[in-house]
Amino acid sequence: ARYLAMNKITNIKRYQIAKVYRRDNPSISKGRYREFYQCDFDIAGSYDPMIPDAECVKIVYEILSVLKMSPFVIKLNHRKLLDGMFEACGVPLEDFRSICSAVDKLDKSPWEEVRNEMVNEKGLSEECADKIGDYVRLNGKSDLVEKLMTDEKLSKNKSALEGLEAMSLLLKYCEIYDTSDKILFDLSLARGLDYYTGVIYEAILLEDKSLQGEVSVGSVAGGGRYDNLVGMFDIKSKHVPCVGVSIGVERLFAVMESRQAALKLKQRTTEIEVYVATAQKNLLEERMKLCNELWNEGF
Repeated sequence: ARYLAMNKITNIKRYQIAKVYRRDNPSISKGRYREFYQCDFDIAGSYDPMIPDAECVKIVYEILSVLKMSPFVIKLNHRKLLDGMFEACGVPLEDFRSICSAVDKLDKSPWEEVRNEMVNEKGLSEECADKIGDYVRLNGKSDLVEKLMTDEKLSKNKSALEGLEAMSLLLKYCEIYDTSDKILFDLSLARGLDYYTGVIYEAILLEDKSLQGEVSVGSVAGGGRYDNLVGMFDIKSKHVPCVGVSIGVERLFAVMESRQAALKLKQRTTEIEVYVATAQKNLLEERMKLCNELWNEGF
């Protein structure tokens, strides 16, 4: 975002694989280092609604599929839906972000613990917390979006309806891109960063019970829409719509190495190059067939 603002760029599609630095406190024992490698893919510019968002989901789907990271799931949600849900449940506006950070812990903590934090630490009423609990424990596909559009509270909230309409369009495009089999619309997905303005997503590796001793890393990718971030670095606060995703390279490598060890696979230490040649002429088709067989085997 800072690069776009400094160079007056309003339209770009880019990726990079490089070192990045964690802004929160690292945890060495849990493998959360201050410095780590990450792959980032971002799209900036004005497009039809949800087109670049669906492309980011497709990118994550392709990467995890090509690397044979199944089983995995890509969770989706929308910040406008979250804000509308909090408003409909009676959460004071000034408490939206603190309650959102509590909801974000549901992937690691049971609802009872999160509810206790909301009530006893954040000062939210038990009634509001229970209303939130009725929503954040829901997940599904397009049918859930349709159900929520007729919900008594959410159907009367402008922000929630805008989020649901966007999710309906995104899920439609995910179906066109053949990614629906790994998609889950999850109302508990919040992602703690405040700069997200629209769709948010997170890819999670599920436990493969057939492999013993596999490294458990959970989330391996995440991102979302951040339409206001470039303007924060621009003198004139120029609005540049952006959406992107980050893939945890080191986490993926850790899983790949553990799976190789579990399956007792030998790691290739050198790259093999094969040259197909003949001493005689008139063997072009035979060489082509041999090349095709080698390509099919990964050479």
